[in-house]
Amino acid sequence: MILYVNACVRGESRTDRIARVLLGRLGGKQEEVRLSEDTPEPLSAKRLARRTALIERGDYADPMFRYARQFQRADTIVIAAPYWDLSFPAVLRTYLENVYVTGLVSEYTPEGIPHGLCRARKLWYVTTAGGPYVPDFSYDYIRALATRCFGIPETELVMAEMLDVEGFDAETIVRETADRIAGADR
Repeated sequence: MILYVNACVRGESRTDRIARVLLGRLGGKQEEVRLSEDTPEPLSAKRLARRTALIERGDYADPMFRYARQFQRADTIVIAAPYWDLSFPAVLRTYLENVYVTGLVSEYTPEGIPHGLCRARKLWYVTTAGGPYVPDFSYDYIRALATRCFGIPETELVMAEMLDVEGFDAETIVRETADRIAGADR
């Protein structure tokens, strides 16, 4: 199953357009989490205490862990998130907070090192930027979580940048990026 984590807020999102071309190329059974509609709840002190108690009991069937269970069982993951303020929308960070559940997506070795439990072999990160794209606090963060903590061995960045800079044709850039994805080898 391909999990599509859609962190695009705008209805006419350029990031979502590119991601959907990728999803069409990948084919297969797909599930979408649209974070603008299915918004995860942040971990408050009360929710964190409840979560900790459930993890200590090994009770992962609770609805609180639905995002983590879905993420853990995906074969491929596609995250689409626009580049906002040198990162991504806050709802994606909240989603990842809900996904990172010890015992489902990760465990710790006796030395205290995270060991991933996710099934996915690849995570795609799709983004668009109005100006130049700098991956430090967006893709690089996602890549580190995927490879170091979730056990996903491969990540790939799909990016279109300079979309809101005078002198650049946003529609052409988006179309060329989508065309590259549509024609790329799997």
